[in-house]
Amino acid sequence: MKGLPANYNFEIPKTIHHVRKEGVKTVALQMPEGLMMYGCAIADIVERFTGAQPLLLADVTYGACCIDDFTAREMGAEMIVHYGHSCLIPVNQTSIKTLYIFVEIAIDTPHLCLSVRRNFPSSRPAFQRAVLGAGQSEPGAKVGISLDDAERDAMGKVDEAEIPTRLALVGTIQFVAAVQALRDDLEKAMPPLEDADEAGDDALAKVRRGEIGVWRGKYEITVPQVRPLSPGEILGCTAPKLGDVDGLIYVGDGRFHLESIMIANPSVPAFRFDPYSKKFTREYYEHDEMRSVRADAVRVARRNLLERGADSWAILLGTLGRQGSLSVMKTVAAGLPPSADTVPPLMVLLSEVSPAKLGLFSDAEISTFVQTSCPRLSIDWGYAFKRPLLSSYEASVAAGRITGWHGVDLDGRESGKGDYPMDYYADGSLGPWTPRHQPPRPPRERTLRVAPGPAAAAAPAAPVAAA
Repeated sequence: MKGLPANYNFEIPKTIHHVRKEGVKTVALQMPEGLMMYGCAIADIVERFTGAQPLLLADVTYGACCIDDFTAREMGAEMIVHYGHSCLIPVNQTSIKTLYIFVEIAIDTPHLCLSVRRNFPSSRPAFQRAVLGAGQSEPGAKVGISLDDAERDAMGKVDEAEIPTRLALVGTIQFVAAVQALRDDLEKAMPPLEDADEAGDDALAKVRRGEIGVWRGKYEITVPQVRPLSPGEILGCTAPKLGDVDGLIYVGDGRFHLESIMIANPSVPAFRFDPYSKKFTREYYEHDEMRSVRADAVRVARRNLLERGADSWAILLGTLGRQGSLSVMKTVAAGLPPSADTVPPLMVLLSEVSPAKLGLFSDAEISTFVQTSCPRLSIDWGYAFKRPLLSSYEASVAAGRITGWHGVDLDGRESGKGDYPMDYYADGSLGPWTPRHQPPRPPRERTLRVAPGPAAAAAPAAPVAAA
């Protein structure tokens, strides 16, 4: 295993154990492009220690929704090992035996902890004034703080009476362990500078002894969870709504996943720590522009629906791995008002959505596309298509099933003041236009059992509705 990076946990022994245990003769290995450079080495290891024939699936993989068990099965594989993503598609729903390897990446956690303490005051008033009032306006701007002399003097002290800064910590599945370690550290106050020499012998304490320009108080930390994801994990299409927090810190490279929680929480300041470059940056998102662009697409689609009927719409079922959802497709179709001639919308199966591909459909026949692959296709790339390309959520807004976010009403009225939801794979999503939506369960009835007395011995127990 010398060809694999030491800080990447590919769980090779676990993989070998499962392949041997299941008696697998052919195993498919699927990984995103960022890990493909290690594919040959992993395949060689699996083949050497199990005797199984490895198949390396090299098609594009955007996330766990792209797990391609169907192709693996058709190629004769009895098992698929999917790398780099969490268990989004349950193993009891895949067509062959499935093993998910998260590929946890070990990072310099002490450096991350001290980077937070150096840049984010542990005092809530100081954080709100120094960080949020710093005035950066460019995406990717370095985190900047502006402290007065009294606040700088307070950095080396611990004030038990101070109001702690409230931070939400999130990341991709590779860095969830680092997020938990960061939480454990920030929830405890560091010893004052004068007591640092007695702080202990652990590695982080040794670093702390030499640190002067850090905030030593404790923080109030939230590691949010939206099921079925792990605590602190977010996807590009699925992120939690946050409560009363002063800011959120995302651990990971790139902005795709971070933008998801920024869209869901437009009023929460966002910061990104890149574990590879070890840079902390303040991140921004053009919420007004995004909402305006998507509202325009919904208006046009709604007008097309009213003027030309549901048969002018095409609903795209994604076929890239498990991206497409037949239940979502049926929900969108059922929510459209029937045409005068009762012609249903056109159903199209498509692995990847592109302007060139959809441009092949005649404008005279198709006025609007609804794609069920990923909501970020519409949010990020919808402007590149000549005709509206709606997500399943936006299609429900255009069909009048829900009010949607602020400003999408065709008549110019306020049709909703909520945030744009990012709950596509959440169990508790807002509606059936998402694959895992679970409607609220009715209250269960339970029987209140009372020890029988002289007068109540023959009386039957009455059902009591659960609160």
